[in-house]
Amino acid sequence: MSEGRYDLTSTLWRWSGGENGGDWFFATIDGAAGEALSGTALMQRLETGRRAGFGSVKVTVYVGATEWRTSAFPSKEHGWMVPVKAAVRKAEGLVEGEAFALSLAF
Repeated sequence: MSEGRYDLTSTLWRWSGGENGGDWFFATIDGAAGEALSGTALMQRLETGRRAGFGSVKVTVYVGATEWRTSAFPSKEHGWMVPVKAAVRKAEGLVEGEAFALSLAF
């Protein structure tokens, strides 16, 4: 499967994991990138006969000068989402609730 790259704007949001889960930060992936992730997840399932963990798709994320590998996860509430770790938030000055540009390759 050929790799595509998608540019979009997202907003950083926080998920609290309950009693011992801590806080996690995510960016929602929607539009053409979200549709492509859904198609990729379906193709991977058809090719392998099984679903990846949590239905995830491996991606490379680019924000400013920062690049990292992670997984995009499907969500009933958010469509697709990618985790944004503290080092990235600090390096790129990302603030919860504020929009920022990102690119996604998979």
